[in-house]
Amino acid sequence: MYYKNWAIVVPMANEEEDFVEFIKAVLFVIDELQPGKIYLIVDKASKDRTLELCQEVSDKDPRFVTVWSPENRNVVDAYVKGLRVAYEGGHDIIIEMDAGLSHDPRAIPMFLRVLNEGNDCAFGSRFINGGSMGDSPFKRQLLSRTGTVLARLLLGAGLKDMTSGYQGFHRDIVGLILEHKFRAIGHFYQTELRYLLRKKRIFEVPIHYQAPSPRVNPKSVRNSIDTLWYLFIRRITGKADSL
Repeated sequence: MYYKNWAIVVPMANEEEDFVEFIKAVLFVIDELQPGKIYLIVDKASKDRTLELCQEVSDKDPRFVTVWSPENRNVVDAYVKGLRVAYEGGHDIIIEMDAGLSHDPRAIPMFLRVLNEGNDCAFGSRFINGGSMGDSPFKRQLLSRTGTVLARLLLGAGLKDMTSGYQGFHRDIVGLILEHKFRAIGHFYQTELRYLLRKKRIFEVPIHYQAPSPRVNPKSVRNSIDTLWYLFIRRITGKADSL
C-alpha cells in the first residue's frame, strides 16, 4: 500500500518495560506499508535502559532513528524536537504518537489515509464512534473528558476530543507548528495545538487509548489551567491566535 513520504515521531521516556512489545506492534503495522521512518526521541527524563534499547533497534533496522535530545526541558520540547527532525528529514506526512502502547499502532494506516485524502490535520479521538479509553484509570478519564468539555465551552472548540496526543499533519502544517512558541509545557499542548489549528482542514480519527497509570503532574495541571485561561481571554477580547 502506497502513502506519501511519512514519518512517525515517538517521545520515549522510561519505556523499558513495554519496549519490545511496542516495537513489535509498530513493526506489524509498518511492514505492510511503503518505507517510512520512525523517530524515537529520548532525553534525560528517561532513567532506565530506553536509550540503549532504542539505539539497538536503530542499529538493526534503518527505519528506526534514535534521537538523543538532552536539552529537552519537558514533554512539549520532546514533541517539537521530533517534529523538527522529521520536518528537516523532508517527510510529507508526520504523525505524533506515544509509546508504551497507550496509542495503538494499528491506527497508523488510518491516519495516513486521512492525510493522503487532502486533510491538513488528523487528530485521534477517543470520544467519537469507534474510539474508546479502554479501562484507563478513572482519574485519567475524568481529566481527559473535563479538559475537552472546558475547551469546547471556553474556546468554542468543535472537536470531540481536545486532549489526545495521537495526531498527524501535512508538512506545511508542521512548518507552522515549529514557528510557534507554545505556552503549554505539559500535555495541554495537545489542546493548545488543536485550538491553534482550528481553521485548517481537520479530520478526527477514532482511536483506542489505554493510559498506563493515573499519575498526573500537578505542575502540568496548573500550567494547563493558566494556558486555557490565557487562550480564553484572547478569544473574548478578539485577539485569538491561530496557525
